[in-house]
Amino acid sequence: MNLFNVYPLYDITPVKALDCTITDQNGVEYLDLYSGHGVISIGHTQPDYVAKLKDQLDHLGFYSNAIQNPLQVELAQKLGKLSGLEDYELFLCSSGAEANENALKLASFHNGKSRIIAFDNSFHGRTSAAVAVTDNKKIVAPINAQQVVTFLPLNQIELVEAELVKGDVSAVIIEGIQGVGGLDQGTTEFFQALEKACKKHDVVLILDEVQSGYGRSGKFFAFQHHGISADIISVAKGMGNGFPIGGILISPKFEASFGLLGTTFGGSHLSCAAGIAVLDVIEKLKLQDNVNEVSAYFSEKITQVPGIKRVKGKGLMLGVEFDFDVAALRKKLIIEKHIFTGSASNKNLLRILPPLTVKKADIDTFIVALKESLEEL
Repeated sequence: MNLFNVYPLYDITPVKALDCTITDQNGVEYLDLYSGHGVISIGHTQPDYVAKLKDQLDHLGFYSNAIQNPLQVELAQKLGKLSGLEDYELFLCSSGAEANENALKLASFHNGKSRIIAFDNSFHGRTSAAVAVTDNKKIVAPINAQQVVTFLPLNQIELVEAELVKGDVSAVIIEGIQGVGGLDQGTTEFFQALEKACKKHDVVLILDEVQSGYGRSGKFFAFQHHGISADIISVAKGMGNGFPIGGILISPKFEASFGLLGTTFGGSHLSCAAGIAVLDVIEKLKLQDNVNEVSAYFSEKITQVPGIKRVKGKGLMLGVEFDFDVAALRKKLIIEKHIFTGSASNKNLLRILPPLTVKKADIDTFIVALKESLEEL
């Protein structure tokens, strides 16, 4: 049997990694400034994290949600404390797409409506309703397209209000900072007006923090930069530092009932151990402080590089935009300079999503390599 060929692959085979360094089968070391789509939050093979998973696996890796699991309670309490959302409740699942599916489903249960407002260049996942609210027709199959979704541009609240007044909108889903779409984001004025409009029309406001959450923006969640509240917050990527885990944080306005939501693998003992370890390390190493410090350093140093149109994003969720397609530049950085970066639907944008443990010296390495690559190209 062969693999279903859906990924264009670089000829690189990682065999081990530590913190922000990945080593391939030939012993070549790579600086990881992409963390596998923003998944590695506390560094590769972080010692406390590895020890926590090994210990849990020695005891119990999995059983269903039909039994008591104190690890779920511990994870929820720690997540509430670090995020400042202790009055929310947590539903655990296995991925960002699954998180968004459950967020949309819960919203529809809540108000009995089905139309969704999403935004241009959004990305919310590749499954049923999650891909329907993703602005990429190439990955939306006909079975997904039956969902009723209206896409609108960011930062035009009057267009949102014109749709909400029709009375058939269940939810508005929006990323704290757009990831795949290219690091665009709503203004504080827009987010605040959006929250107000959703409350007025009994529309559920869903904040997709799958990539922008867990301290990556410099606050625990990116929407917290704007002084608003969300009805439902979806999380995943950095939540498990590579172990598959996701979830939704649910505001007190929703009432739970048996069978309303469900999952097979979500909230397993092993995934909860991973989630707890991540939160413990974020707190122990004060990684949100590191995010803000290194982000400020990056902003200072990137000005030394000629030809940059602008830098987008916040914290360690950044995009460096040029006035040309960066595909060749990104390939050169990986193959010749041994630095991983990311792409976006904006072909002129280089995405920077390092582990939250990244150091200023790593930024220096990137700046030198970027300057050299631009000169060589």
